[in-house]
Amino acid sequence: MPTTQSMRTWLEESFPLDLDVLKEMSSEPIPYHLKRWWFAVGGTPLYLFVIQAVTGIMLTFYYVPEPAEAYNSVARITNEVPFGWYLRSIHKWSAHLMVAAVILHMLRVFFTAAYRKPREFNWMIGAALLLTSCVFGFTGYSLIYEQISYWAAVVGTNIAEATPLIGGWLANFARGGPEVGANTLTRFFVFHIGVLPTVMVLLLVLHVVQIRLHGVTRLRFDERGEPGVGLSISVSAPVTPMEFREGGAGDETKKEKSPTFPFYPDHFYTELIIGLVLTFLLTILALVAPAHLGEPANPLVTPEHIKPEWYFYATFRWLKLTSFTIGVIGTMIFVFVFIFWPFIDRWLVRRYPAKEISFWVGVVGFAIYMIFTLWEAFV
Repeated sequence: MPTTQSMRTWLEESFPLDLDVLKEMSSEPIPYHLKRWWFAVGGTPLYLFVIQAVTGIMLTFYYVPEPAEAYNSVARITNEVPFGWYLRSIHKWSAHLMVAAVILHMLRVFFTAAYRKPREFNWMIGAALLLTSCVFGFTGYSLIYEQISYWAAVVGTNIAEATPLIGGWLANFARGGPEVGANTLTRFFVFHIGVLPTVMVLLLVLHVVQIRLHGVTRLRFDERGEPGVGLSISVSAPVTPMEFREGGAGDETKKEKSPTFPFYPDHFYTELIIGLVLTFLLTILALVAPAHLGEPANPLVTPEHIKPEWYFYATFRWLKLTSFTIGVIGTMIFVFVFIFWPFIDRWLVRRYPAKEISFWVGVVGFAIYMIFTLWEAFV
């Protein structure tokens, strides 16, 4: 029988890791503002993505990606497979929360201008993560092959077809032919379980590498009292690279310092608490509002009201207010501006250094997004 010491020796020989290096890596200094959870939502999408991956793999064992069987297999998962309804509900709600978490994280990055030099590329990676998350939701919703999700796929591929220059090719590639059918379901399934997870993992790795290379942006705060208490962010101050300012009202010799705390155990525990709260929230949502199942897809009957997922509401409302071509071109312009915003912001700051135009562009843009989303939700 191998002894404990021999097992330990074998493990050390098999995995010759330098514990001092691991300790140093886990003790990375974290800016003090991340003590507050609303500044630490960057890790939330990663946690939710892991939940989606685990539940998605479990659901794949029972799902059949064929038009004749897709709906019935989802019905079996919902009604017959032990705890299948729970897994499906957790998968659904984690997808919704993941998109919401990415949006909230990008709002925080935008309104603290943490996308500025040298972090422009990381903003672009974050934008790609948000777009990938939305496509994840679209393909997953279409796989149910119920009436609403089928026609949502029809509308979505028609929108793709209206894209200038490459629209026809893009729509045919997504549909696997001239119309939504068996090939469409197969391709959406491949995208959902193969292509998109691979893209997501690569983007996440690049995102984390960028954070490790540049560090976490340090926000500048006006301090009111003791360090770490009563901090209020100064929006008008330049926000890259940012440090904390120390000193009270009577301190004429303010010194710059950057309070930090180690990643482990302090920040690790913060992320752990957030993860536990999210797990509890997902369970409550799965119990209170489980994933439902509508009527089977019928290509011959168009539903009166077709609604996409909530994160597409603003785009859907915009398309209703404009012609199809103008709506698609406008959406493409918005996506272009969204992805390359750090470089547009740099031009605005150089031209209007004291106007805070970027901040108000964000306020107006988010207000329009919320108005269109609520408009589509309640009309």
